[in-house]
Amino acid sequence: MKATRKSRLPQSQKPEFELSFEFFPPKSEKAEERFWHSLEKLIPLAPKFVSVTYGAGGSTRERTLKMVSRIGSETGIDAAAHLTCVGATKDEINEVIRGYYDAGVRRIVAIRGDPVAGIGEKFTPHPGGYASSVDLVAGIKNIADFDVSVAAYPEMHPESTSWDEEIDNLKRKEDAGASRALTQMFFDNNDYWIFLERVEKAGIKFPIVPGIQPIHNFERISSFANKCGAKVPNWLAQRFEGLENDQGTHALVAASVAAEQVTELMDGGVTRFHFFTMNHAAQVMALARVLGQAKE
Repeated sequence: MKATRKSRLPQSQKPEFELSFEFFPPKSEKAEERFWHSLEKLIPLAPKFVSVTYGAGGSTRERTLKMVSRIGSETGIDAAAHLTCVGATKDEINEVIRGYYDAGVRRIVAIRGDPVAGIGEKFTPHPGGYASSVDLVAGIKNIADFDVSVAAYPEMHPESTSWDEEIDNLKRKEDAGASRALTQMFFDNNDYWIFLERVEKAGIKFPIVPGIQPIHNFERISSFANKCGAKVPNWLAQRFEGLENDQGTHALVAASVAAEQVTELMDGGVTRFHFFTMNHAAQVMALARVLGQAKE
């Protein structure tokens, strides 16, 4: 946010208005009830798709498959299953891909995944596995004509050594068959505009969809952002200072911050948004109203 200039999306980045939402597989019966309640609230927004994340090393593989299968069959909304290439051979991952296809899933969010040793450690491909997200995209497309989304990093992936390396990797994902990139969360819109300039200069044509993270818990989101290389501006930290035990004010501030961000992006020409819901619907519904997408 706090863009330093008015920016407009290049022509190649101006699609029809659409939303998509990210959920994670619930771990308990109560959490599953909240999952379905949140999804039910968001269905009237007619999302392009709803994605369900994939735990480290495939730890939520069965739950992810269960949720995306049910979303598709019970709501009619397209569901995208996340998939990583960490801790598994190509044969094991290909089995998961075919399992998704057999279950009627036609969308996959393909990401390399965090190193087995944790964020910040060196990534080492599994022997006999896919070496990168580029290879994973190519492997998915070789099995079936899935619609594949990939990740993009407006502030650069922590393991990239230069912007040339970063943008080249994104271009190779597009060339491998990906349909769009969903960005990691960011809080300074100027980072997104500058990233789009780099993307356009490199001849990348697929949409770069901003990933929007409503701040349900500032301390938790801030900690995660620091681990994955997304900066938390001082002005943002100051807005939440002293609100650790004031949930009501925290929620109001969070709603204001998110509304400012999406409004600035929309004013700049953005018409696609991917929301990280954290399995909560309220803030996303509020943002949909800000965007003029909520139905009465």
